Amino acid sequence: MDSLPPIPHADPALIAQDFVPFFRVYKDGRVEKFLQAPFVPPSDSDDPQSTGGVRSKDVIISPETQVGARLSLPATVKPDEKLPVLIYIHGGAFVIGSAFSVVYHNYLTSVAAEANVVAVSIEYRLAPEHPIPACFDDSWAVTKWVASHANRQGPEPWFNNHADFSRVFLAGDSAGGNIAHYMAVKASREGLGDGVKLVGLILAHPYFGKGGREELWEYITSDFKGWDDPRLNPMASSGLLSGLLCEKILLCTSETDFIRDRSLHYSEALKKSGWRGELEVVDVEKEGHVFHILNPSGDNAGILMKRLVSFLGN
Repeated sequence: MDSLPPIPHADPALIAQDFVPFFRVYKDGRVEKFLQAPFVPPSDSDDPQSTGGVRSKDVIISPETQVGARLSLPATVKPDEKLPVLIYIHGGAFVIGSAFSVVYHNYLTSVAAEANVVAVSIEYRLAPEHPIPACFDDSWAVTKWVASHANRQGPEPWFNNHADFSRVFLAGDSAGGNIAHYMAVKASREGLGDGVKLVGLILAHPYFGKGGREELWEYITSDFKGWDDPRLNPMASSGLLSGLLCEKILLCTSETDFIRDRSLHYSEALKKSGWRGELEVVDVEKEGHVFHILNPSGDNAGILMKRLVSFLGN
């Protein structure tokens, strides 16, 4: 992986809040963000060779907020073939990242090709310009929009024709893992509609709280509810965990992940909660936070991809 670009210097007298390496807020209200990957267009072509075997398109779910998603579909899908549905939520500390970035576009098209799934990569609004709960509200709106196609009469033909709604998965990395987890909580409590079954949840290096102050969360949250907010710290409520209706969870962490302890805490809390599903934990040696996203060509990223494909296929 290439080294990260240097963070530009700024006059401290002009800075209101500094959350390097993610963003900086100036006293005049301007927000400067870092670590932004370039955007790439979708690849809606019938030529498998030109798209890596996957077609993709962008959809807008809410014209008012411009919330949408990038959809990926294997180009080799047969006319009436039904594939599992993967709803994916990107990471980036709730403040950076995009479903349209080259990083996540390449990752989701790879997953769609390898696992033979219909992938939905959610484009949610980012903090601090759009404080929490915007990212949760947006992700739920897209999740419900996807599920609304279970009657085969929705606005998106790829779902009407090719989605197997008895095999729906939620997934995310880092902050996206946090959001994906809460989407599973909401789906378990409120349901996703007739004919829709949430089979599994994939959490890659998820960002969870640990019961104490999280300065970034506090700053970017407009409806702050304390450090045991179930969105931030689901481990604080065994009833919340035991109520998850998905059959299985794949939890991915790694040896040098700076929040590895939180994944392990989540694993133990889930086991103690009485949840009756199957938990699979993948703990990769000598790798850091979201290594499989940042260095997808690495050997360990390939190994993790195989575990992911197996999880989605079984």
